[in-house]
Amino acid sequence: MRTETAKVAVSKTNGKLNICVFCSANNLDGKYIKPAQAFGKLIAEHGYNLVWGGSDKGLMQIVATGAQQGGAKIIGVSVEYLRSMARENADEMIIAKDMGERKATMLSRSDVIVIMVGGIGTMDEATETLEHKRHMHHNKPILILNTEGFYDGFKQQLEKMENEGFLSSSLDEFVYFVDTPQAAISYIDHYRDKMSSGQTNSTTEDPSKLQ
Repeated sequence: MRTETAKVAVSKTNGKLNICVFCSANNLDGKYIKPAQAFGKLIAEHGYNLVWGGSDKGLMQIVATGAQQGGAKIIGVSVEYLRSMARENADEMIIAKDMGERKATMLSRSDVIVIMVGGIGTMDEATETLEHKRHMHHNKPILILNTEGFYDGFKQQLEKMENEGFLSSSLDEFVYFVDTPQAAISYIDHYRDKMSSGQTNSTTEDPSKLQ
């Protein structure tokens, strides 16, 4: 494992897209574990790298193990006070000085962002990433993997914001909700193919527009 402090970095490690996953480090019910396992494996099977929060606990461990066992490069971004929980056999482990630097580093190292189930920390990551996109600080696709309807309430709140004029642009320009790991990876595959052919820009689009 190569460990370093956080610094400005570019995405596309070893010529492959970097998929950033924000999720919980808690041990959760099997209904949340199985999709995390599946998505980690799909990241590897479809030829991507994983960028994640670096923890060897909970869903973070599950998705990293699935990706690594499938042959994907895994890039962890932990934070100084959580260093002891960082995965020891990651291909790369970056230790940020604080949570702000951690989130900025994960965003800079990624090409696509996938938000899986999580608690307050994951919601913080999700809303900050969306806010940066709203202000055009990045233009990367953001997918929310809505396992077991976990984010139904969040989706409803975002739709209320859109309908009542709190968002300056259409919601579908910021984020796309998917229900299964297979739907998420299909979206990413379409995005990769269109990016390779120069037929789309780096933004969140309905998959029907990527075909």
